[in-house]
Amino acid sequence: MAYEDYMLESIKKVEASRPKRIKEVYRRLNAEEITGVLNKYHPDYKKECKREFKFGPSKGEKAPNEFLDEIEANPLINPEKFDLEKVDYDTDVLIIGGGGAASSAAIFAKDNGADVLMATKLRIGDANTMMAQGGIQAADKPNDSPMTHYLDVMGGGHYANSPELVKALVKDAPFIIKWHEDMGVMYDKDPDGTMRTRHGGGTSRKRMHSARDYTGAEIMRTLRDEVQNREISVLEFTPAVELLMDDKGQCSGAILFNMETKEYFIVRARTTILATGGFGRLHIQKFPTSNHYGATADGLVLAYRLGAKIALLDSVQYHPTGAAYPSQILGLLITEKVRGLGAQLLNKEGVQFTYPLETRDVESSVIIRECYERNNGIETPTGMRGVWLDSPLIDIIHGEGTAAKELPAMVRQFKRTDIDIVKLPILIFPTLHYQNGGIEIKENAETAVPNLYAAGEVAGGIHGKNRLMGNSLMDVNVFGRRAGIAAAEASKKTTPGKLTLKHVTEYKKMLEEAEIKTDRVAPMLLPDYRREAVKDKMLELLS
Repeated sequence: MAYEDYMLESIKKVEASRPKRIKEVYRRLNAEEITGVLNKYHPDYKKECKREFKFGPSKGEKAPNEFLDEIEANPLINPEKFDLEKVDYDTDVLIIGGGGAASSAAIFAKDNGADVLMATKLRIGDANTMMAQGGIQAADKPNDSPMTHYLDVMGGGHYANSPELVKALVKDAPFIIKWHEDMGVMYDKDPDGTMRTRHGGGTSRKRMHSARDYTGAEIMRTLRDEVQNREISVLEFTPAVELLMDDKGQCSGAILFNMETKEYFIVRARTTILATGGFGRLHIQKFPTSNHYGATADGLVLAYRLGAKIALLDSVQYHPTGAAYPSQILGLLITEKVRGLGAQLLNKEGVQFTYPLETRDVESSVIIRECYERNNGIETPTGMRGVWLDSPLIDIIHGEGTAAKELPAMVRQFKRTDIDIVKLPILIFPTLHYQNGGIEIKENAETAVPNLYAAGEVAGGIHGKNRLMGNSLMDVNVFGRRAGIAAAEASKKTTPGKLTLKHVTEYKKMLEEAEIKTDRVAPMLLPDYRREAVKDKMLELLS
């Protein structure tokens, strides 16, 4: 599906303005302008799209309506139907998840002497980590330092970040890059072996390491191999549907559900690590999402029932460049690396309207303004609006073949729809990309619930109210490692008591006391994209 004729007419204007644009550097917004554009155009600032937690440790704080629908849902299971004396698996460390954070945690827990069991909703590697494209940040060059990285992270997060967590992130980052290299991650390098690095939005130094435009896939491939090489037990297609407590007030495992066999399993664990990812598939404010199919906020819901606090979920990251056309790839992430290589953002008249490497929240806001207030967006046949990302500039600036070499996955993805991004620009609009907040953790990834840890996107506080490119891939490795080490050490000193689901019954009472009545159940596990008419027909056939 190539571009429509009227889109090609707009592209002619883009091509005509290139000679002038190549010679110009667009002015960055100042602090006052940034505040103004965020307040007026960023989706986070729509008051009607959020509400307060009505009960629990985060009572009074705000979060998106779609997420609080999950928090205010009934438990998926009936606790009275489970005999907790019949334990199916007994382990030192239970890790719930199958992405970068879960795999890093499993490797380090195993290396620190723990018996480890991983349980993942889909397959190991089916996670946002695998889909991350552009790069991973680490201050390991002579002109850079963890302190400079720290300042960038704090500024990008509008200083809402936890300073202790940011310190841990930037301090461990160079070690993680070396660890990856030692395991065989193939980062981009110059002919002399020097690591190649680039800028990302909001960075003051070139510290973005990459493996072409499939950095996450390269890292995940390596981590998955290491999990398998260590013969760590993995239960696939087996998500957690409830966490377990014991009579000592400790998290002591989980109830798992095998989606293929429909069996429930009781896992008793000395320590438990949540690495379940984010909530992109809740489609906050009906935005398309770049997230994988299993990103449905399960870990957040389960942790909240145990008493873990959730913070900073009033802020959601919309990546400025998601595919707006064609419709079959709506929301697909267009990596920030495209802009890092020189691609500019242009309206339907071929006019550049923003500096291409503003922070993600600012960039998203000005794109929304251009499309909907200034009415300078290009409308698709489905009614979607977007602006142009001038990807052909990459080869013009850096030489023929650069885009194909640096962005092979992106070039192939669009060629499937008969669009050559080496020669034609990409139509983009912000896509729901990242859950900025999450479960509150300490530097060792420990939550407020004894023997419960959290790492990766499910955890909050690291990125404040806006995450910079490349810090999530580093985050999952840094805090996955810290969680694995801490959980392994804690498991040596822990003896689980009598297992209980008393907290589930108490949670239902809290719902009643808050006068919340709903037929919804959570965790969601998987999104349902069937039209209502199709759902009704299915229910009719099954009744």
